Amino acid sequence: MDISDELYREVVLDHYKSPRHHGRMERPDVLGWGKNPLCGDELELHLAVKDGRIEDIKFDGKGCSISQASASMMTEAVIGKDLSEAKEIVSNFKGMMMEGKPADEMPEALEDAKSLEGVRKYPVRIKCALLSWNTLLEAMKKLEARKAA
Repeated sequence: MDISDELYREVVLDHYKSPRHHGRMERPDVLGWGKNPLCGDELELHLAVKDGRIEDIKFDGKGCSISQASASMMTEAVIGKDLSEAKEIVSNFKGMMMEGKPADEMPEALEDAKSLEGVRKYPVRIKCALLSWNTLLEAMKKLEARKAA
């Protein structure tokens, strides 16, 4: 096993065992729900947005270590970012996971999320890693739809 593989596993395990921004909000501005029926992963995402910026983000759910660690990494990557920056971060992550873009070309906001690059070797697990990121995109679409109405 490569030393970098071991380091990446440690990062994933750390986020799984000690998830960042885990929990629920009393009054989120928007809720998002995601499910991966293949693995049984479920995710509830709570967003507080002020002046177009993600002021707070929380997630709750159950699932495999990859889905839960990825959700923790996602929250760390987008908290404090404006919505357009968050979309760009999601786009970069999805590019790494689905299009094979190299992790070393990812922006600094995805530092821990780069550790999920190895998941690409297991195509059925990519959906686990993407669950929270796709749920975030859906939640942001809800916000935009409300704003447009």
